[in-house]
Amino acid sequence: MDISTGASTLSAAHPAAPRSLGRTIRAYVALTKPRVLELLLVTTVPVMILAYGGFPSLWLVLATVIGGSLSAGSAAAFNMYLDRDIDAHMQRTVNRPLVTGEVSPRGALVFAWTLAVASTIWLWLTTNLLAAALSSAAIFFYVVIYTMILKRRTEQNIVWGGIAGCFPVVIGWSAVTGSLSWTPMILFLLVFLWTPPHYWPLSMKYARQYDEVDVPMLGATRDSSQVGLQVILYAWATVACSLLLIPVASMGLVYTVSALVFGGWFLYESHRLYSRAVRGTEPRPMRVFHASITYLTLLFVAIAVDPLLPF
Repeated sequence: MDISTGASTLSAAHPAAPRSLGRTIRAYVALTKPRVLELLLVTTVPVMILAYGGFPSLWLVLATVIGGSLSAGSAAAFNMYLDRDIDAHMQRTVNRPLVTGEVSPRGALVFAWTLAVASTIWLWLTTNLLAAALSSAAIFFYVVIYTMILKRRTEQNIVWGGIAGCFPVVIGWSAVTGSLSWTPMILFLLVFLWTPPHYWPLSMKYARQYDEVDVPMLGATRDSSQVGLQVILYAWATVACSLLLIPVASMGLVYTVSALVFGGWFLYESHRLYSRAVRGTEPRPMRVFHASITYLTLLFVAIAVDPLLPF
């Protein structure tokens, strides 16, 4: 399928129509991928609590979350602008604002740059230069390294491009401390290792769509058993990394039990995916996809709660 003309035919497929202000605002909000922003909150705020050893000031938390949200929103908007040709041919992305014509390519690009500049300045003024620099680096990794360089060229795209999703933990830590240490580096590595077993099951579900637009996601380039094996390996590495935090950050009972229990459940779902793929039955990859989100959420909740308790 020739997707090179996809962007140029969007307007013809979706003729312009009068739009209300509320509808326009919702379209621009959709450019920021709001569901991805939820992960930002899940990973940023608990790390700030851990870095402070309690609750930081509410203003600092709000300032960091606002800046991080603007940064993540910028990266998402750039991604939709650059991928609008393939988004028009994939069922799961066909309703994105640039595909439907709710937002023009020029409008999306201006919006993305505005958020990028605003997030950097905001974090610099309200937190510190290190947090602002890390925020800019996150945008760069997601837009340039992942979207522009890796996504359409290698099946390892999500591995290295996923580094962008690791930045919220170091941004949150640096916003509180003004520096970095081994603890945020372990958390960075944790999210890095978690990203492939989180996303590869999704790429299995949409393998045909990725194949049709020539995007070499692992789920589209390898069979289910090979993908399942890779999911297992990265899931084990993720859980092992989560346990490193116990001695390095002096984590207590709540985190230790949570890392073992939730990690065990994540591993069980990963092995179940592989087992079903090897047997030739439907692997049900979305079970692992949703389990990975729940696992990371519960683990970071434990990270937030642990410093507040005396054991």
